[in-house]
Amino acid sequence: MVKDLTVGRPESVLWRFCLPLFGSVVFQQLYNIADSLVAGKFVGENALAAVGNSYEITLIFIAFAFGCNIGCSVIASQLFGAKKYNDMKTAIYTALISSGVLCAMLMLGGLLLGGQLLQLIHTPENILADSKLYLDIYIWGLPFMFFYNIANGIFSALGDSKTPFVFLALSSTSNIAVDILFVTVLKMGIAGVAWATFLCQGVSCVLAMIVVFRRLAGIHTEGNLDVFSWKLFKKIAVIAVPSILQQSFVSVGNIIIQSVINSFGAGVIAGYSAAIKLNNLVITSFTTLGNGISNYTAQNLGAKKPDRIREGMRAGIKMVWSLCVPLVLLYLLAGKMLLLLFMNQDSVTALATGNQFLRIVAPFYFVVSVKLVADGILRGAGMMKQFMIATFADLILRVALSIVFSKVIGLGPVGIWLSWPVGWTSGMLLSVLFYRKSPWMKKMNKEKNSF
Repeated sequence: MVKDLTVGRPESVLWRFCLPLFGSVVFQQLYNIADSLVAGKFVGENALAAVGNSYEITLIFIAFAFGCNIGCSVIASQLFGAKKYNDMKTAIYTALISSGVLCAMLMLGGLLLGGQLLQLIHTPENILADSKLYLDIYIWGLPFMFFYNIANGIFSALGDSKTPFVFLALSSTSNIAVDILFVTVLKMGIAGVAWATFLCQGVSCVLAMIVVFRRLAGIHTEGNLDVFSWKLFKKIAVIAVPSILQQSFVSVGNIIIQSVINSFGAGVIAGYSAAIKLNNLVITSFTTLGNGISNYTAQNLGAKKPDRIREGMRAGIKMVWSLCVPLVLLYLLAGKMLLLLFMNQDSVTALATGNQFLRIVAPFYFVVSVKLVADGILRGAGMMKQFMIATFADLILRVALSIVFSKVIGLGPVGIWLSWPVGWTSGMLLSVLFYRKSPWMKKMNKEKNSF
């Protein structure tokens, strides 16, 4: 189950490695989709709005977990590619310890300040109590979410994308069943939705960590191992902190956008909540494929095989575009039918809002997918400064234009949706430019021109 990504035809290697990652993220997104689906169908439109409203704040916590995942995964991948197994294990233990401390701090801050955050984004009074209840239960489950993400990063560093897929397939499908049981049979309302996620993610986390430690025990090392290294911690932080900052600022930007959306009422909030779950299913899928390309890049740089990275970029674009075609067609032609999974026909405003969002945004998946492939290479190569510049350009434009288009120009909610394509396009151009200006690309171009 441990795979070396530095040998074999790059396109075949990436397809075999990344497809299980894609399947994993689909099941991962089923957690949030299931919560919104059950809340909207069996509790009501306000419950759907509450889950969606809280979701934007939970993305901050996910940003920290994602950053820890990437930091651990990239450094462990580089050490694995270089066959430095002692240092690799120490890096993994260091990441687990530091992530645990960070998680405890976030839990304390979230429990103390969650209500203020919900008020800060102008949460309507009729969904405030449900939003706070869902958010509090979610925060209690942060250790499961954190350590499960670290486990995924470790599996990816070792070239294993199948094990996390199996765990997620089982836990996410179980989550749907438990969601329905808690809400329809036990009548627990929105609390049932949150506790179902807590329970299923907890079981998945424990099982994943057991397998991780067994897998590490099977990798031969010599001498005594350090369980913590400040030197490796700094290397992990160089990758993790920019990723955390990037994802956190994206989350803050989304919260600002959510506050603008909240001014248009519960119907628009509910429609956006459903549509953004469908959108995030696609974006998170591409991001996860980008993470796989990060592992591929890191292993090949560790093995001093930079020439394989350019082939990986081409293979990555082919892969994401082959996924774009059916997803774009699905959202354009069957968007309303998908939205009806979350709500009923009488939710007229919510249905119109969600469908409008999908029709504007979906065609630009071809653009943002290229950005996320290039971002994966930048992260795997440790080019975090360039990665952050491209991401912030996208975010700043989306936040600023959502306010200008909707409020200043007076386009209303449609103005918010129009900001997505502009931000994605600018970010993509920058990410591709930074990739082409990378040290190994310059070296290969120089060698090519010398013949």
